[in-house]
Amino acid sequence: MLDKQKIISNQERAVLVGVVQKEQTETQVNEYLDELAFLAETAGAVTAKRFTQKLQHPDSRTFVGKGKLEQIKQYVAGHDIGIVIFDDELTGAQLKNIEKELGVKTIDRSDLILDIFASRAKTAQAKAQVELAQYQYLLPRLRGMWKHLERLGGGIGTRGPGETEIETDRRIVRDKITLLRKKLAEIDKQAFTQRKDRGEFIRVALVGYTNVGKSTIMNLLSKRDVFAENKLFATLDTTTSKIVFETTPFLLSDTVGFIRKLPHHLVESFKSTLDEVREADILLHVVDISHPQYEDQLAVVNKTLQELGAHDKPVITIFNKMDLYEKNTFDEWLEDSVKAEILQDLRDRWNNETGNNAVFISATEKQNIEALRNTILEKVRASYKIRYPYKTDFFY
Repeated sequence: MLDKQKIISNQERAVLVGVVQKEQTETQVNEYLDELAFLAETAGAVTAKRFTQKLQHPDSRTFVGKGKLEQIKQYVAGHDIGIVIFDDELTGAQLKNIEKELGVKTIDRSDLILDIFASRAKTAQAKAQVELAQYQYLLPRLRGMWKHLERLGGGIGTRGPGETEIETDRRIVRDKITLLRKKLAEIDKQAFTQRKDRGEFIRVALVGYTNVGKSTIMNLLSKRDVFAENKLFATLDTTTSKIVFETTPFLLSDTVGFIRKLPHHLVESFKSTLDEVREADILLHVVDISHPQYEDQLAVVNKTLQELGAHDKPVITIFNKMDLYEKNTFDEWLEDSVKAEILQDLRDRWNNETGNNAVFISATEKQNIEALRNTILEKVRASYKIRYPYKTDFFY
């Protein structure tokens, strides 16, 4: 991993900054900032204030306008703020200029996500993937950030004759990227061999936005103790379990959660982990139906699946956290018949949109889990019949 301190210290007070650009609404940007606040909380910070500004185009020097930057500066100076977090990617020059103006540490959304990933990575594969993404993020920002890379393993003895410091730093980073790609290729080769060895089983992968309850569902279905908590990116490493429903075996994998504005270098770095999604026979798309923007999150995941080339697989859409949805939606004095009608309309809508491949559950309350098991079993058996049309011992 990069030899650097964690970007955010626990309980550090943060200011969030978002820009309402063309084709965006203020409501959308506020939703993005809600998510940014959750990311900051996951990293250990406390959000003290948010700033937004409407701009046709971000300022090339400081991203926000001069007046808005002055407002942020005054607030930072008077409220013990330790870090300013921008919701969009900043260039190295913008980061340098903003930090110089504000006098405090400044990062963007991508750097924040990378910091969370770095703290969550446990296996050699995940650590190498995160480190690769960190270097890929850093490389185009070197000139603007101008900081020397002694902290990254450069320094005395690494500079070639006639090289400037920035050229040396770039060479160090490129060499690191090359080494990490080779390391990941070797790990991926081993993982492919392991996946190939279990090729006779139907493979099912849990996918979805981050923090929708995939790991909790994994625990329920596999009866394993996979780490799960109410924070973003609680799971980075893919966990695979062999499961038998009745007499039908299959493999179930829990995968890293998706998120809007996920840095492209993270997607590239986690390619081998996402192969579990690409190579799955069936996808379980988990949706947090209690979230106010659950439809947007569902769309983000579908778009990411399309980018991965995994959008044409059989999908069961699992609408999780129905208990919270009902709590947030229904007043206590609402008649039961009205509640039932609203819930039926919801089920009818999504069954229609998913081709009757929707299941509504609460994983924490263990509501409707038997229906989920039966739906998965039906899909798995159908997949076995397609793969092994003359073999029945998997099915009965």
